[in-house]
Amino acid sequence: MAAYYTYLISSLPMLQFGMEPPFSFEGFIERCQGLIPDAQIDTLKMVPEVWAYEGGQPTLKKWRTFDKKLRNELVKLRAARKHLDPVKYLRKDGYVEPYIIHIAMGAIRNTSILEGEKMLDEARWQALEELSLGHFFDIDFLIIYAQKLLILERWERIRIADKTQLLQEVLSENP
Repeated sequence: MAAYYTYLISSLPMLQFGMEPPFSFEGFIERCQGLIPDAQIDTLKMVPEVWAYEGGQPTLKKWRTFDKKLRNELVKLRAARKHLDPVKYLRKDGYVEPYIIHIAMGAIRNTSILEGEKMLDEARWQALEELSLGHFFDIDFLIIYAQKLLILERWERIRIADKTQLLQEVLSENP
């Protein structure tokens, strides 16, 4: 029988793409401590390292599959641009849905690297929304919430980065 974490999940703020994260991923894990079993905490801790996850949790497996297919399409497109063979960079996958190919092509063709990355993360966010269907108060909801929180943290780091200093560092490295 599935466990439900009604109190914990109802106390979490809603997340929307582009917002400032309400707390860090580590803060999220701390909020979950004592409210869900340790085995579930361990599963949540695997969310940032989904590539290393070997368990059978269905939502983590579906997320890893989607992200792997998207990354493989990006590898194929980037390798084609550089006239390289992408095979050694690909992770084993299977059939790739056409919408994933479309997402990757749109991001690669964008003239702004930042806007391309935003397109990719918006697509990831949408995939997480689709994975969340039917999951309201279970571990799957918490896994999806954790992954969304990681996306928000990434964009917060980009937002607060000192762009002038980064540009100066890049320019000083390439005379």
